[in-house]
Amino acid sequence: MGLRGVLWLLFGMFLLSVTLAVMLGPIKIAPETVWKIPLSHLPGIGQAIERDWTKAQEHIIWDIRFPRVLLGAVVGAGLGVAGAVMQSLLRNSLADPYILGVSSGSSAAATLVIIFGVLPYFGQYALTFGAFFGALVSMIAVYLVAQVRGSINTSRLLLAGIAVSMVLSAVTNFIIMLAPKEQGIRDAMFWMMGSFSGAKWEYLTIPGLAVLAGTAFLLFQYRALNAVLMGDETAKTLGINMDAFRKTLILVVSLLTGVIVAVSGCIGFIGMMMPHIARFLVGSDHRRVLPVCAGLGAITAIWADVLARLVLAPQEVPIGVVTALCGGPFFIWLLRRSTYTFGGGSK
Repeated sequence: MGLRGVLWLLFGMFLLSVTLAVMLGPIKIAPETVWKIPLSHLPGIGQAIERDWTKAQEHIIWDIRFPRVLLGAVVGAGLGVAGAVMQSLLRNSLADPYILGVSSGSSAAATLVIIFGVLPYFGQYALTFGAFFGALVSMIAVYLVAQVRGSINTSRLLLAGIAVSMVLSAVTNFIIMLAPKEQGIRDAMFWMMGSFSGAKWEYLTIPGLAVLAGTAFLLFQYRALNAVLMGDETAKTLGINMDAFRKTLILVVSLLTGVIVAVSGCIGFIGMMMPHIARFLVGSDHRRVLPVCAGLGAITAIWADVLARLVLAPQEVPIGVVTALCGGPFFIWLLRRSTYTFGGGSK
């Protein structure tokens, strides 16, 4: 199946996933109602749709489930794209978007907001702004630690990310230890494992634009990303300024991941798994890999959220627990696969 066929298949799976994800819950919704209510809010065609649903159904779909499902799609797509780029940049098949410590910075700042109520002047957006600010600080720290005489190489970047991540994780644990209330600890731990429970329409704009803009930029750079897979020396002979390109990728991917973590918490394994599945389906050309990663990531995040909502209903499981239970076996399989090569083929 060619790229066009894979993309159409993913689009159909995405629409089906959105429909089922909105339908499923304590209150069952008919599939036609799932789409009639959002379409009724669109200018021009909204007046032509017969309003045969209750106010309770409209509230459930429009205010609660639909923004949650769409936020999951945006987050999953962004993590899939960021994971593909990080694996190419580091030439490490086990890399993910959080490998540079972005999630640790977000977690440290978020625990301060949740437990001690810092940044009160941001109101209901305090957690989002705090998490993004923490991601930005960690990104700058990794950048400064990894840079020597104006250049950054892959090994230093990876080690700097690990070092900064360990320090910030220790800071997060220390903040949790100082928590005055047990409920604050529970809330912080739940956020750190990922959740879309606080999704609102106004939360979709910034991450949605960030994922679209970041993916578009990276697609324009697909030739350079393909060259990076062949090594720095080969890329340089093809006319790529590796120092400048590496810094640009770090900035774009870190900001993209920071925006995502700020609205959803830390959701592991999606960014690591999707690139491998995408390369298996369409090869290692980033012009094909990036859009397929976005589609796979969106669908995976939607269904991870559905499982998180329904497995122990009415209680909710953090999404990170669901993705870890699915991603852990995948990770082990990847390690055990003796014929694996980076491009997704066999030796």
